Amino acid sequence: MKGENMNRKGVIRTLAITVGAAVTIVASSQAWAAPAVSITEWMYNGDEFIEFTNTSVSAIDFTGWSFDDDSRTPGTVSLSGFGWVDAGESVLLTESSADAFRTAWNLVASVKIVGGNGANLGRNDEINIFNNSGILVDRLAYGDQTFSGTIRTQNVSGNPVDFAALGVNNPAQWVLASTGDVYGSYASANGDIGNPGINPFSAAPVPVPAAAWLLGSGLIGLAGLRRRKA
Repeated sequence: MKGENMNRKGVIRTLAITVGAAVTIVASSQAWAAPAVSITEWMYNGDEFIEFTNTSVSAIDFTGWSFDDDSRTPGTVSLSGFGWVDAGESVLLTESSADAFRTAWNLVASVKIVGGNGANLGRNDEINIFNNSGILVDRLAYGDQTFSGTIRTQNVSGNPVDFAALGVNNPAQWVLASTGDVYGSYASANGDIGNPGINPFSAAPVPVPAAAWLLGSGLIGLAGLRRRKA
């Protein structure tokens, strides 16, 4: 019995160490976690647009939210017209009118569009989104001239290479769309290539980080050992 108890204590101690390590990994992963609302696509030339996606698990009210380019000034372009944006929903800010953009890309009425963006994007520019308190939520500084080797979104949209690319402000982690790619890209009536209004991660839900799974498994294991010991 004494040996058995010592073995159980050893297992519990190992699990406790493992759980502790998992907690540390989960905490450190927050540094690259996507913001609640992320920039998920953009095109600066052609059917100019910016796509924002609610990457959280709850709906978000965009009343009072805004966009600006490299001027970085909250309130420049209102995004209140989006209203409530559901979890996983992608919405669009366009240079043209909402109706013209919807027609060009054959988008259904449920895709939310705020048209008439007056803070037009340039070849080398920034995309900034602010919440209703004027706090920066996400930023992407881009430009093939400024950042050598990165994409130029001229008549072709830019897309994040994976979920971890969101919120890190690194244009090197973005790729150009191509017809029939994994993002569901296609050609608009004007010949531009992109996938506006389509959540790039909707087909493959973001998996629970391995560390979080490990944490849950460790806690379950500890509970089971304690019950057996009792």
